[in-house]
Amino acid sequence: MAAAGLLGSLAAQAADAFPSKPIRLVVGFPAGGPLDQHARLLTDKLQGVLGQPIIVDYKPGAGGAVGAQDVMKSPADGYTLMLANTGVMVINPALYPKLPYATLKDFVPVARTAMQPLALLVNNKVPANTLQEFIAYSKANPGKVNFGSAGNGGISHLVPEMFKSATALDLVHIPYKGSAPAFTDLIGGQVQFMAESIPQAAAYHKQGKVRALAVTSKERNPALPEVPTVIESGIKGFEVVGFYGFLAPAGTSKEVIAKLSNAFQQVMTLPEVRSRMVEQGADPAFLGADAFAKFLAGEMPRWAAAVKASGTKMD
Repeated sequence: MAAAGLLGSLAAQAADAFPSKPIRLVVGFPAGGPLDQHARLLTDKLQGVLGQPIIVDYKPGAGGAVGAQDVMKSPADGYTLMLANTGVMVINPALYPKLPYATLKDFVPVARTAMQPLALLVNNKVPANTLQEFIAYSKANPGKVNFGSAGNGGISHLVPEMFKSATALDLVHIPYKGSAPAFTDLIGGQVQFMAESIPQAAAYHKQGKVRALAVTSKERNPALPEVPTVIESGIKGFEVVGFYGFLAPAGTSKEVIAKLSNAFQQVMTLPEVRSRMVEQGADPAFLGADAFAKFLAGEMPRWAAAVKASGTKMD
């Protein structure tokens, strides 16, 4: 009993002293992308709250799996964190049969920081001004309506797969190497339908190049206030959004996780952080460690079902 008490006391002292050196933040994608922008925005302020430098370390490869594996193997002391997106946390485990990590086993959730709703878009020549009109058009033309995506197994592929399941539509998937060529063909009419993150979707919609029929979040988006949600459009319970969050290696103490989570919460209350995040295309959506863990546990089966329905598997 005395030994246990001593260990508990030492752990508490270590947590009180944390952090006493720089923290490494691993991003599993190249510098300059949306995840990197999110990392830079938060770490600039987080350093002030924690009193230590935060070094962003890029480990791109295998859809974020290279970075995740690096963090998984790091000491569970709070000095290595991972910033990950929907793909890394909940899509990859269903997509890659030989994935070297398991999200809920090999990591401890620290904080969810943002949600990323998508817009459902159609080419201007599609005779539909509402989502219900698009559904009717697609049902009248089974197998003749194509949807583009940024690639197999990504969020822009799986959200339309979820939409297909919810509406029993026969839509044909056309994968591209990135969202830019997919958008080019949506505008040109080679594909008729697409799901894309709000900033890019809103820009093309406002320019009149494509038509936004609905957004996939529970509430309307400020960037597209006139565009209804999928739920408002008559598809009950359809809320599908991407998200960003921070995780630590499994075994990191609860005290250290709590300290990190509280620091993120402080940063997320800053008006300049929240407004800049919206400009970057992400909605501020903080969840603490426990709530984020429950959220992830609920998201895993939803995305696994979408991957299974799509028939996509990656080596």
